[in-house]
Amino acid sequence: MTMNLAHPTDLLGLVGQTVGTTGTLKIAQDQVNLFADATGDHQWIHTDPERAAHGPFGGTIAHGYLTLSLAPSILAEVLTVDGVHAALNYGLNKVRFPAPVPVGSALRVTVSVIAAQRKPAGIEAVFGLTYEIDGGTRPVCIADVVVLYT
Repeated sequence: MTMNLAHPTDLLGLVGQTVGTTGTLKIAQDQVNLFADATGDHQWIHTDPERAAHGPFGGTIAHGYLTLSLAPSILAEVLTVDGVHAALNYGLNKVRFPAPVPVGSALRVTVSVIAAQRKPAGIEAVFGLTYEIDGGTRPVCIADVVVLYT
């Protein structure tokens, strides 16, 4: 379910709260291959299913940065903010990849508001994203994503 805010200033009152959790996002080999083409990262653990089957993860895994790059679509799925000229990806405060994302995994992300403050250009919000896979014992990605709403 998507939370809808009437204005970016509404984020100021959501600090410390969970905004929502995405539906299931399936990670497919085609998606991983396209990301490898876009970034030039063709390491075999991502793109060679035959070799990866005998590797450390028992199959191919998604790039950590592919997992992270889903952040804008994740935020859009759980939160809409009206009264905005632009929502700018402003940066990251912290990112960790504690566990791999096997290709074929069902990924789900919980989003919370870590911080929000007024800036001269608008409202700067820091969202905590915790990515998990079905059957996983620990998160596969933890990221603090900064968005500037103007």
